[in-house]
Amino acid sequence: METGSVTTPFGRRAMTLGMLASQKAASELQADQSVDKWKIYRELCAAKPLLGVTDRALAVLNALLSFYPKNVLSEENGLVVFPSNEQLSLRSHGMAEQTIRRHLAVLVDAGLIIRKDSPNGKRYARRAHEGEIAQAFGFSLAPLIVRSEEIERLAAEVVAERLNLQRLREQLSLCRRDVAKLIETAIEEELAGDWETAFSYFRALVDALPRTPTREQIATALEEMQTLREDITNRLETLLKAKKSSGNPDQNERHIQNSNPDSITELEPALETKQEANSRSGIEPRAEGTSQKRTRDGRNASRAANDSGGLKSFPLGLVLQACPDMVSYGPGGSIANWRDMMAAAVVVRGMLGVSASAYEEAAATMGPENAATVMACILERGGHINSAGGYLRDLTRRAEKGEFSIGPMLMSLVRARGGGARQAG
Repeated sequence: METGSVTTPFGRRAMTLGMLASQKAASELQADQSVDKWKIYRELCAAKPLLGVTDRALAVLNALLSFYPKNVLSEENGLVVFPSNEQLSLRSHGMAEQTIRRHLAVLVDAGLIIRKDSPNGKRYARRAHEGEIAQAFGFSLAPLIVRSEEIERLAAEVVAERLNLQRLREQLSLCRRDVAKLIETAIEEELAGDWETAFSYFRALVDALPRTPTREQIATALEEMQTLREDITNRLETLLKAKKSSGNPDQNERHIQNSNPDSITELEPALETKQEANSRSGIEPRAEGTSQKRTRDGRNASRAANDSGGLKSFPLGLVLQACPDMVSYGPGGSIANWRDMMAAAVVVRGMLGVSASAYEEAAATMGPENAATVMACILERGGHINSAGGYLRDLTRRAEKGEFSIGPMLMSLVRARGGGARQAG
């Protein structure tokens, strides 16, 4: 373009300071400056989030570049292309002319091309006697050369940010998997601890992430997830050390008797079962304080009212997390406690065609809570079970032989619903 000249838009298009700045920058173009048009276009595609241009605007720019006769943009070969909107439409895969005008305006506002309008607004070129182009009216591609270094730098920043985001996503995905499997192991192995609370916190962290999280949101979630993983790992390591140090029944009994009566560990079903076994084997418990006796008496009363038949009972929150369909069959369409859960199980039993005798046998063998939990699992997997009644009787027989555990069934349903495998973003 002519050094030192300023061109204004044709018709009612307004002149802006941005256009003036682009023309000023283009006027400082050196004669020896050049750039490969397709290389700079690829850099533009990478840097588009920082340049404020869209995919369709870049498609129009691609069409404009296709009208430039050389692969290298330089002032020596001229920098103005002058295709009509009809020609641009053909090379933009049939894009409507009105849409092309809009995206051309986006490219101008972004400072990637400069309008060089003729007196009547048409795009054309005047040729000299030798056939060379003496003057052309259309769009100048000079800004692509002037801003080439800036565009390459922006493209590198976008690529680096994308790689960093990808690494954060991978770390979060791995940390999620670790936490989910560690909690699953603790529940299936019936280890002492408030694993329901740990699982609820884990789910809260996962559910708080939006479908397309930002880098900051992923980084925050990763930091919290890593802290949770460290806490769970430390807790499991402590339990393993305690298990190794308690090598005989006498040590187990002393450990149970000396534990804090208000601790979560004291209330674990697995420890209660061990204590009962010690009592049956003739080991005399030590004298208890009033608080310990009150806690133990309350626990015994609860156990007498709700015999689990030797199977471990799981927290209601975890059961509903694995089997959310059960909630609809509770009183008033909700389940707030185990009584509601058992009422819902009776409704589901009739709906699935399970006989009353089969359900009563399951409740007698497994315990009422576990029988209701199994009915919830059968409901959740209804599409994969041909006969719910036959399946329940089979599980009851396996429970009698000590060959059935509810934990793996629950955790399988949690995983199926994305409890530990959901991706980030």
